[in-house]
Amino acid sequence: MSTLRPLLSLALACLLPIAVNAADSAVVTTAIATSPTEVHPLLLGSPLPDVTLQALDGSAVGLKQAVAGKPALLVFYLGGWCPYCNLQLQGLRNIRERLEALGYRLIAISPDSPQSMQATLDKTPVEYTLLSDAKADAIRAFGLAFTVDAGTIEKYKEYGIDLEQASGGQSHHALPVPAVYLVDANGILQYSYVHPDYTVRMPESVVLAAAEALHAEQQKLKLRR
Repeated sequence: MSTLRPLLSLALACLLPIAVNAADSAVVTTAIATSPTEVHPLLLGSPLPDVTLQALDGSAVGLKQAVAGKPALLVFYLGGWCPYCNLQLQGLRNIRERLEALGYRLIAISPDSPQSMQATLDKTPVEYTLLSDAKADAIRAFGLAFTVDAGTIEKYKEYGIDLEQASGGQSHHALPVPAVYLVDANGILQYSYVHPDYTVRMPESVVLAAAEALHAEQQKLKLRR
């Protein structure tokens, strides 16, 4: 409980009114950092990047199309080969219905190919949307991408993890720093949690608290109009 309270306070603090102009902060980076600690995530108040991903059947899906004018929870994870990511995906199932009751779409995005994602679903079934960012366009646009160094790539292979194979043959060797975003119905980023340590994930209870706080604030704004 003592650990949850500061996390919850942090989540709610990040929902304070945003004093940036969304148009001014709409800077989309295509650079890939050299390490997780050097990424530059999009600022709150930025519009949702207009990037194209792939559905499980391989069809192209625009991120704005997937959100479809509704508030959304976007979760960026490394891939189905990552045990911490699979635990996170499982945990999000516990809050899916409550998020949907608040009007949120739940979308998880990784550099895995559609085929690799399907293999993940066979092991870790989820009832929300998984989208493939195999070309790393989305993680670049969100400023989350970093390049995995050659030594780590070889070490991964020793554990049976082949990043190129997981991404369907892509050679960029880019992964996202794990991240959570809350986007409002206008496609504006309202909340984010990004941590360079891939073993650290935001508890689903805190994700839900942030979503509830943002939903309550949006309802207040509607009443004032």
